Amino acid sequence: MSSSTSTEPAFTRDALLAGKVALWQPTRGYRVAVDPVLLAAAVEPKAGDRVLDMGCGVAAISLCLLARCPDISVVGLERNVDLVDLARRNAAENGFAPRLEILQGSVAEPPAAIAPGSFDRVLMNPPYLEAGAATASPDHMRHSANMEGEEGLKAWIDAAARALKPKGSIAMIHRSDQIDRVIATLIGGFGEIVIHPLWPKAGHPAKRLIVRARKDVRTPARIDAGTVLHQADGTYTEAARRLLEGASLASSLTL
Repeated sequence: MSSSTSTEPAFTRDALLAGKVALWQPTRGYRVAVDPVLLAAAVEPKAGDRVLDMGCGVAAISLCLLARCPDISVVGLERNVDLVDLARRNAAENGFAPRLEILQGSVAEPPAAIAPGSFDRVLMNPPYLEAGAATASPDHMRHSANMEGEEGLKAWIDAAARALKPKGSIAMIHRSDQIDRVIATLIGGFGEIVIHPLWPKAGHPAKRLIVRARKDVRTPARIDAGTVLHQADGTYTEAARRLLEGASLASSLTL
C-alpha cells in the first residue's frame, strides 16, 4: 500500500493491490489497512454473482474484489454520506462504476434496492468492539468503524441473512477474541462455517480471523490452515504478499 497527499487536504489518494486500485479516503479517522484486502481475497465468486458489501466505507473491499473478478456486480451499502461520496468517486476512478453501485443507508434499515433474497454473497468488515467495551475514539468515523452502535453484530448478520439467496454465503473479518460471539450469532441461520486464522507471525496467536458461512446449510464447521502474514523480521511472507497484490486466498494456500 502506498500513500500520497492529494491537493485536497481532507483526503489522500492511496493505492491497493500494488497499484491496481486507486483509493480516495479521509486523511483523518479510520484508514484502510490490510483487513479489507484480505477479506476480498477470501471469496471466490462465480461469474454473474451479485455481491453485497455491507458497511462498505470508501469501498475498499468492493474495489479489490472487482479488480480480481471482472464478471460480477457489487452493491455497496454505507451509512455515512461523506464516505458514500468517496466510494462513488473510487468506483468511477477505477472504471468500476458500471459494476459497482453505492447506496446510502443503514444495515438495520437498508434501502428498498437491497431486496430480500437478491444476493449470492455478502461481505462485511463490521465494527470489532461491542458498545462500551473500550474507550470511544473522539473521531466520529474511527469510532463508527471500530465500535458497534445501535447496529450490533446480530443486526449485521441478520441483515446479511435477509439479503442472501438460499445457500448464499457470508464472509467477514473479525477479531479472534470475538470468535465465540461470531459463531454463536451465525448458528441457526448459517452452516458450513469455515474459520481462517490470520497469524501475525509463525508461532504467534492469531489476532484476526476470516469467517465464511452459508445460509440454510447444516455442513459442520471447520478451521483451515490459516495464513501467516509476517516473517520473523517483520516483512510480509510470500503468501501474504501475493494476497496484498491481488491473488485469491485459495491460490495462496497452494504455496
